[in-house]
Formats: sequence, C-alpha cells, structure tokens
Amino acid sequence: MEYMKVYEEWIQNPFFDDETKQELIAIKDDEKEIRERFSVELEFGTAGLRGIIGAGTNRMNKYVVARATQGLANYIIKQGAQDKGVAIAYDCRNFSPEFADVAALTLAANGIKAYRFESLRPTPELSFAVRYLGCTAGINITASHNPPEYNGYKVYWEDGAQITPPNDTGIMSEVKALRIDESKTMDIEAAKAAGLYITIGKDVDDAYIAELKKQIKHQDAIDKFGKDITVVYTPLHGTGNIPARRILAEIGFPNVYVVPEQELPDGNFPTVDYPNPEAKEAFTLALKLAKEKDADLVLATDPDADRLGVYVKDSAGEYRCLTGNMSGSLLAEYEISETKATKGLPDDGVFIKTIVSTNLADQIANYYGVKLVECLTGFKWIGRVIHGMENEGVGTYLFGFEESYGCLIGTHARDKDAIVATMALCEAAAFYKSQGKTLWDAMIDMYEKYGYIYDAITTITMKGLDGIEKIKQVMTTLRNTTLTEIAGYKVLAVRDYDKDTITDLATGAVKPTGLPKSNVLYYELTDDAWLCARPSGTEPKIKFYYGVKGSSLEDAEKLSQDFAAKVQELIDSLS
Repeated sequence: MEYMKVYEEWIQNPFFDDETKQELIAIKDDEKEIRERFSVELEFGTAGLRGIIGAGTNRMNKYVVARATQGLANYIIKQGAQDKGVAIAYDCRNFSPEFADVAALTLAANGIKAYRFESLRPTPELSFAVRYLGCTAGINITASHNPPEYNGYKVYWEDGAQITPPNDTGIMSEVKALRIDESKTMDIEAAKAAGLYITIGKDVDDAYIAELKKQIKHQDAIDKFGKDITVVYTPLHGTGNIPARRILAEIGFPNVYVVPEQELPDGNFPTVDYPNPEAKEAFTLALKLAKEKDADLVLATDPDADRLGVYVKDSAGEYRCLTGNMSGSLLAEYEISETKATKGLPDDGVFIKTIVSTNLADQIANYYGVKLVECLTGFKWIGRVIHGMENEGVGTYLFGFEESYGCLIGTHARDKDAIVATMALCEAAAFYKSQGKTLWDAMIDMYEKYGYIYDAITTITMKGLDGIEKIKQVMTTLRNTTLTEIAGYKVLAVRDYDKDTITDLATGAVKPTGLPKSNVLYYELTDDAWLCARPSGTEPKIKFYYGVKGSSLEDAEKLSQDFAAKVQELIDSLS
C-alpha cells in the first residue's frame, strides 16, 4: 500500500510542521481516510487545483500550493518570462489569504515578482490585473462555488485566461517533477525589501471599474429609469459585495439592497450549504428581502464573483428563476442587438458559447448574421478563442457565455465576470423599462422570436476515490453502448470529444469534432433536442445536460421534465 508509505513520510519528514503532523496522527486508525488523502495527488482539472482543505497529497494545503507554485515558477523561468511578475488574488474561503502568501513567497524565492492584492478580489479582476500589470501569469486562490470545505488554485497566463495547452501541460509537467518538499520560500519582509512582494489594490480596482463602464450601451436609459428600479443583491459571503455595489451606484442605480446576513465575507458560508447561485436554496434570504422591498430583480454572485444567478419579477408579481442559459441568452440578445442599434455590428462579429450551452445562442447568432463559435466547457476555452482572434486580427468579440451562469461582456478580462454581468443586466432592465417592459417580458419576447428552447441539467454526485471510479465506469459504459433512442427522441449523431469523432448514425460517416480532446459525449437528437454527458472538472460529479424545444414555455418545461425522468432512468441503468 504505497499510500501508507507516503502517509508515514509526511509524519516523519521535518519539512512538514507539527500542526500538519498532528492532523495526520489523528487519523492513524482510519485507513480509508488515509487512502483518500494519499493514494493520489490533487490534479489540475477544468479550473486548476480544487479540493478539500486538509493535510495530504489529495488535499488543499500550503504544501500542495507551494509545490504547484514552484512548478509554475520553474516553467516561467524556462520561458524566460520571470521579469514580468505574477498577479495573485484570493477570495473569502478559509486559508485563502494564507495560501496567497505561500504562493507569493514561493515566487519571490525564485526571483519572480508577486503582485498580491491587499484583500479579497473577484476572479475577473485577477484576469484583468494580469494584462493591466503586464504579468506573465496570474494565480487565484478560490474554489469558486464549491462547498465550504473546499479551496482551490487557478492559474492564468499572460493573456488573462486560465491556462490551456501547451502552457497547462508544461506547468503540470514541472509540478509532477517535484517532490512535495522541494518548493522554495523566503521571509515576507525580505521579499518586500527586495521588491519581490508588491501589494496592489485601489489602482487596479479603479482601472477595472473604468473598463466595465465602457461596456454601457444606454446610459440615457439608466439616467432616466435607474432610480425606479429596485435591486436585491447578495454576494453569498464572497468577493462581489464591494465591486458590485460600487459599479451600480456609480452608473445610477441607487436602490440596491444587500442581504445583510450574507454581506460580509465568511469562508464557512453560515447561511447556505452550497454557495452556488445555480442552487435555488442560495436565494432563500434574497427572495425574502425582495418581497419586502418589491424588488424588480434579484441577483446573487458566487464567492469569487464570476457567476451570476438571477430572479426577475413577472407581470403577476412572481419571481422567476433564470437559468444560466436563460440569463446568458437574454444578455446576448441585449448586447448584440444594442451594439447593432448604437454603432452597428462588425462584419466579423463573433458570438462564443460552450458545447453544453443552449441552442438559443445559435438562433441569436443566425438572426444577427454573426459567427457562432463553439468551444469546450470551461471559460478558459472562450478566453482562448478571444486571444486567438486578437492575435490573428480576424474576428471581433461580441459576447460569450456558458450555461453555468457565466458570461463576459467586453474583453477587459478573459474569464467570466459576474460584476460586468450585474451591471449589464441592470442596464438592460432600465432599457426595457423605457419600452414599458420588464426583463421577464424581454425573455418571453425572445422565446417568441426564436422558439421555446428549454435547457436543464441532471447532476449526480459521487464522492471520494470510489466515486471517481464510478464516474469513469459510467462514461466507459455509455461510450461503449450504441444508443439509437433517448427519451423518445431518435439519435441522429454522436459526438465523442475524447475520440475527436462525430458519427452520423444514419450513414455511419465519421468526421472530427475540431476541438481539443475531452471526456465528453454529445447526442444530437430529433426535434432540436440534445443530450450531453460530462464529468465535472471541479467537483466529484457527472453532469447530464439536455435541451428540448416546445410550442410554449409551459410545453417546453413539461417536455424537459419528461426528458429528465428518462435521463434518470438511463443513469440508473448505467450505474
């Protein structure tokens, strides 16, 4: 049992501190827990490292953070880019400030400047800061929307996007080549004196907010109707509170009410089990306050403020939840249509979505005559497309989103940005109010225009190492099974992104997907329906995404519910 040897080494090696050793000694009689912590190493997924906080190779702790940063430093030095420095941000989670310092001092010990934010900041501001400061890379200590016991470590490259090939594989190779006790560090005061530990804050904040304001299409509508719109907002104990309130106040939305119980940063997230705006339970307190204030819209950002959850009031005064696909489509329609109205659309305009995002995006792109680009799940791939267009000088970015409540308006960042989305959604509310409409009215108008396309997701959690194996088995079984019918819909084609194939079931013809390798299966179905199976890159889950098209919203919702039941039957048969 190799993991027992690694466990013993951590207890005996003087490199590890007494606190770590005591935590490990406390589990000496729990072999299952030792196996969970030491049989594998925490690996980079969709968004870098993410794991449960604790001692061990398969946990988030200062040693894992230091090793990852040492590998990053080694890679940067081999690229000859050590003089440009690295920006570091962190969120509200437990140990986030400490992990940020570990990373900063590891970089400093390698002669690389660390630009560390003075206090917690949103993920999109870190993405912005990388390019604003001219850094070669960025590090963000966050586990985004994961449960409280998690923390994480995201790496960004000089383009402001999360690392993609070849940089991701290059950095990972450097990390894997290191023993856990080979990372360097130095005293913080010595690092500051040497100019290798630099604190950043207000200057970057001001520049970031200024970039957001450049994305406003209708300040006139805000000036006229902003005061008539009431917003309830919750940062869910995270990083969004200050920047979201600041941008709304500065552009002209004075009636913003923050959920008091969730206003202050708290890594234990005492009011929610799961600080994710995708979860309806996260809105309990916000909806209560919304009813008291008769709010027009209710907004929630996740802990690192890159995802935005939305409820809007309908004509009957009821609050309607907008899924990430709905809010993303609503913002896409607003941004693209009003770009066209205010200055005209560029001939090479590009709208980007991920492969699991709604087909409403296809309809919007087709209507406005702009190019639709599909990429893999994870906003880093959208960032990569933006970077590629700028490098090649072909393609003008208009909007990009993914179904998991993330979008980007503008190119100030290369990651999803819930702060700019908050601003834009409130602006859209003011604009539609000038037309005598609510955001829900605009949503229905869009459905009438493009069809009642409804998308949903079924998620199965499988925790621990055994869960990882079960997820692999489900995907393997699915990949080795030829499905000709799903939920009453005929399968037209199967995309296997792991094999880079699209197979037409009627003809047997096979063509490439054209996207990087990924463990994803996508089924194109009759009647504009679809199903996609994908293990999560950030949580111990397997996700089944699907979409249907109905004759009305009620019909589409009913079809989706029926589809979900059939998908569950399929999952049960596989697991």
